[in-house]
Amino acid sequence: MYSKSEQSISIKNNYYSMKLRRKTFYKKCLVTIPVILIFGVFLSVNSFAQENQNHIDSLRKGALKFFIDCRTCDMNYTREEIPYVNYVRDTKESEVYLLVTSQNAGSGGNQYTFAFEGQGKFLGMNDTLVYTSNANETRTEIREKITNLMKMGLMRYVARTPLFNEIEIRNSSDLEQEEVVDRWNNWVFELQTSPRFNAEASYSGLVFSNSVQITKVTPDIKLEIELDQFRDRRLYIEDDGEETEYLRTNKRADILFVRSLGNHWSAGLRWDIRASSQMNYNFNTEFLPSIEYDIYPYEDATHRQFRVMYSAGYQFSNYIDTTILNKTKEGKAKHELGVAYQVQDKWGSVNISLTGSNYFYDISKSKLELEGFIRLRILKGLSLYVNGGVAYINDQLNLVKGELSEADRLLRLKEQATNFSIQGRISLTYTFGSIYNNIVNPRFGNGGGGGGGGGGGFF
Repeated sequence: MYSKSEQSISIKNNYYSMKLRRKTFYKKCLVTIPVILIFGVFLSVNSFAQENQNHIDSLRKGALKFFIDCRTCDMNYTREEIPYVNYVRDTKESEVYLLVTSQNAGSGGNQYTFAFEGQGKFLGMNDTLVYTSNANETRTEIREKITNLMKMGLMRYVARTPLFNEIEIRNSSDLEQEEVVDRWNNWVFELQTSPRFNAEASYSGLVFSNSVQITKVTPDIKLEIELDQFRDRRLYIEDDGEETEYLRTNKRADILFVRSLGNHWSAGLRWDIRASSQMNYNFNTEFLPSIEYDIYPYEDATHRQFRVMYSAGYQFSNYIDTTILNKTKEGKAKHELGVAYQVQDKWGSVNISLTGSNYFYDISKSKLELEGFIRLRILKGLSLYVNGGVAYINDQLNLVKGELSEADRLLRLKEQATNFSIQGRISLTYTFGSIYNNIVNPRFGNGGGGGGGGGGGFF
């Protein structure tokens, strides 16, 4: 048994011990409760972010699989402006395949054709849109309009995906009806000059290249006039200070007039005039009336062409130096036959031409040229590019008589005798990995392609 004094002391000790434990508990609570609250808020935010990310991921998984076949598009810009699709690297993985082709327009710009082709669940949903730029538009303006037209073409497909709620369609300003008057009546003029200069201690070079282009293009006629002037001056300085100058000049005027004869036939005139120190022409002209037939309608030209052209006319030459046939001038009748085939599709593109010509007085004086390029998507991720040309040559009536100097041969100041020419390039590319390519990262220069196009960089 404890005495009263001992019990009193024990009670006091227990009281102070409990009071100390309470203080310690309160201190721990002051530290623990905020930590718990902060952790709870973090979990809530993280959970919300995760749910939101899952929602975004779900939308991306349900997004349209899109392949762009466009060699002139800025793909980085396109990905940033059209983020509601999944860009895939292979046509077989896509739900929508887009082929963008272009051809020169009479305005001095280009006509871009956008051919949308649905695949998989969108099979049979095809569409074609057209945009024509003009010579006054900058590359930025053209890029923006091309991308806007892509957006419009994609809407019928995106509307059938989970992302349709994320799309807002609006016009930029009030539209007013306006009558367009062309005071130039389809005439377009372009002037260009391109001087180039380089120099070292023992060498200097100066090149002038100037051109004037005049065009008038309507659905019924096409008139193109091009005037070119080229001057290449090279100066070599020997150790003793002696200077040697070499000069190469060329002037040329090309005139083309074409008249439509329906959806498959055309007739026209090709008239070329030139003077060339390299080709030994003081004056040369070819006057060739021509007729052309396209197996496919001309309206399909951006996708496929199979053209056959025949030309017959007269050539006159006044030479700078006497030729190997002891001529200083001569005139000959000649004719040409050309066949050109071009097709662009999701499996690739083919562009091949074969042209043959000879003189009526001697059919052995002839030339046969084959040139073109082929781009093929062979298998998933595997593509082949072939570009080249080959020619049989036996019509060099303009060659200078006598031996050429070493400078004429090495610097190619004069045309040299040959019975053939050949050039070519082959490229084989294999890409594998993720089929998606949605990310844009411009650090250290723009890179990345996929979908048939790529953006440019500073390096």
